[in-house]
Amino acid sequence: MSDFWINFTIGLQHLWNIHAYIDILFLLALTVPYEFKAWKRILILVSLFTAGHTLALMLSVFNVITVKANIVAFIIPILLLMVALFNIIATGKSGKKDTITFIAILASLFGIIHGLGFSNYFNHIVSGKPTDKLLPLFESALGFGVAQIAVAILALLLAYVVQTLLKFTKRDWILIVSSVVVGVVIPMIIQNEIWNK
Repeated sequence: MSDFWINFTIGLQHLWNIHAYIDILFLLALTVPYEFKAWKRILILVSLFTAGHTLALMLSVFNVITVKANIVAFIIPILLLMVALFNIIATGKSGKKDTITFIAILASLFGIIHGLGFSNYFNHIVSGKPTDKLLPLFESALGFGVAQIAVAILALLLAYVVQTLLKFTKRDWILIVSSVVVGVVIPMIIQNEIWNK
């Protein structure tokens, strides 16, 4: 197997594993307000997530910035909670389409924090000097980006099925998904080990 495919697969598997459910929930919360016709907005949001992730990973590889894993594990659910609460508050309000800026900032921040969290694993499996890690970093970022787009497409397909076949309104679907996300992340925030320090 080529080095490219190995590194690309690292990026794919980083999102497509049972432990990455928080990332999948984030992508679900990010895409739930949109339909297929808003694919450009979704692509922008997913790209911001990937760009933030890649930038943070690069900064970590060059030892510019590092963050402890427990801080990452605390911030990530908070950012996810913010997206879900924003969806709940903004559901049904006119002018929602003009609010991509706030969500774009959250997507970028989530990517940055997520990339800092992934950096420990990445630096462990990819050896060598920082400059030796750049190509594998970008190859894995490509795999991560492709995995994100696949999750976003699956989220849109799920929304379509639920809204078309099961006759849920778009508003109800946004509220259900966002409420489930809130229900998952609040215990994560409360039970985080950061409170024990």
